Order: sequence, then C-alpha cells, then structure tokens
Amino acid sequence: MVFANAGTLGTVPGRRDELVAHLTRRSDALASLGCLLYEVGVNDQDPDTVFVVELWESAAAHRASLEQPDVQASIAAARPLLSGQFGGFGFDVVGSPLHD
Repeated sequence: MVFANAGTLGTVPGRRDELVAHLTRRSDALASLGCLLYEVGVNDQDPDTVFVVELWESAAAHRASLEQPDVQASIAAARPLLSGQFGGFGFDVVGSPLHD
C-alpha cells in the first residue's frame, strides 16, 4: 500500500535555501528505494521552514530507506542546517479521485 509522509523541517534562521538546495539535489537512488514522489516547498510566511511531501511504495520501504548509507549521509549533512523543530504525519493512501 502506498505510504505518504508529509512534514516540516525547521531551519536555522537564514539557512532555509541551503536546506532546499540540499534536499532537491538529484537522487536516482531514491526511486530504487521505493520513493514515488519527493516534493520540497517553502512558504515566505514561514521563512525558516521547509515543507516536504513524500510518497513511497510502502511504509516499510520508507523505513528501510532511512537505514541506507547514502540516506544516512544526506541526513548527517543536513543536520547543521536544522533548528530541531519538526512536524508532520504519515498515512497509508487509500484512494484518489485522480486515478483508479
């Protein structure tokens, strides 16, 4: 079952664009790990927050991706840009009006 993960990442003041650049670097490995969609966004009303929406083949694929060395290295590289404020939620997708 497709798994959706939507979250917010608080950034150190003034470092949002650096985190966006890091998160949007091309990664062909994500698709091989089961990632179907990974979208990064910003809202100028909240200048120290990055928004991320992910779709995965399953919750298990998402969990397994977090154990991969490349993903662990990416997380470690992003840590200095993060404030420690996180939000979000995950859910199993049960349907959509856009496709069967």
